[in-house]
Amino acid sequence: MADNEKVKSENIETLKGRIFLLSITGEVEGHEALSERAKTTKYEHILPKLAMVEDDDEVDGLLILLNTVGGDVEAGLAIAEMIASLSKPTVSLVLGGGHSIGVPLAVSADYSFIVPSATMVIHPVRSSGMFIGVMQSYRNLVKTQDRITSFVSAHSDITVERLEHLMLDTATLVKDVGTMLEGEEAVREGLIDEVGGIKEALQKLYELIEQHKKTKELYSLSK
Repeated sequence: MADNEKVKSENIETLKGRIFLLSITGEVEGHEALSERAKTTKYEHILPKLAMVEDDDEVDGLLILLNTVGGDVEAGLAIAEMIASLSKPTVSLVLGGGHSIGVPLAVSADYSFIVPSATMVIHPVRSSGMFIGVMQSYRNLVKTQDRITSFVSAHSDITVERLEHLMLDTATLVKDVGTMLEGEEAVREGLIDEVGGIKEALQKLYELIEQHKKTKELYSLSK
């Protein structure tokens, strides 16, 4: 792409060294529009931009900054799957919070960081609004939860069994089911790769970019 402005939006900006920045803040908005006063990340803005990042030979890597309370499950998983499928090196950094659907978003990158003061809340899938208490609805919730736990486990070092245990813990959150993990706890659980800030995240991304370039060069020479 000749002009980097073509891939910029309110969530994606260019950093030095042909690195793109994706910020996921507030609540992940799905098919239903949230209040104009709410801080949201709109998935329909993010997906096409990520496709452009993948297709742009001038882009070397992607840095994802996360401070989200969660939001729409389908939208969050769509973004997470898109990030995980990128061929470009990706690094995520959890700042403030990576709650609920923010968990798969955080682990979707090739390598993940979390600052010491940040938290991640893991809880079961919930249904808002009117909910019909029939077996079919329950099965759908279970399937959705299985999709989330399978994705998180596949992209981190935590097992599905441990993740489900944390989801159903009744001793951590007041009047709720689930677990809140602080920075170092998230790393010990195998959810996040390392405790660190923006300096460490950028350094790791540059390392991954160099490895990616060398791999491409070796592949070209072998053909």
